[in-house]
Order: sequence, then structure tokens, then C-alpha cells
Amino acid sequence: MPQIGWLEILSIIIIAILVLGPKEFPIALKKIGSYIGKIKNTFSNFQKELSSATKEIDLNEDIISSKKKINKDIEK
Repeated sequence: MPQIGWLEILSIIIIAILVLGPKEFPIALKKIGSYIGKIKNTFSNFQKELSSATKEIDLNEDIISSKKKINKDIEK
């Protein structure tokens, strides 16, 4: 995976300032920041839902295995 160094980041910032202008650049940064925040929030919610679903599956498997053990003990 390629890595981005400080020189590349600085060149991207300079090009963005030249293209957008010094007045529009902070506004664009705010918009980009809000989009990144929304994406992070979406991924966080997805992870929470996924972990809760796997916990439910694990609990159901534990309940089933416990019932099987109880039934085996009762049969003895």
C-alpha cells in the first residue's frame, strides 16, 4: 500500500488553495471534515450493530448448548 509523505500532503494543500482560492479553502475543509465525521459515525454504528448481532448469536448458541447439557443430565 503506498504511503503519502509530508511533501505530497503539502503539495495537495497548495494546489487546493490555488484552485479553490484562500476564501473558499476553509469552507471546503469544513465540508470535507463533516463528510468524514458522517462516514465515521456510519461505520461506528455499523460496527455496533454487527457486534450486538454477534453477541445475540453467541448467546443463542450458549442457550442451546446449555439446554442440550441439561437434557443429557436429565436423561442420565
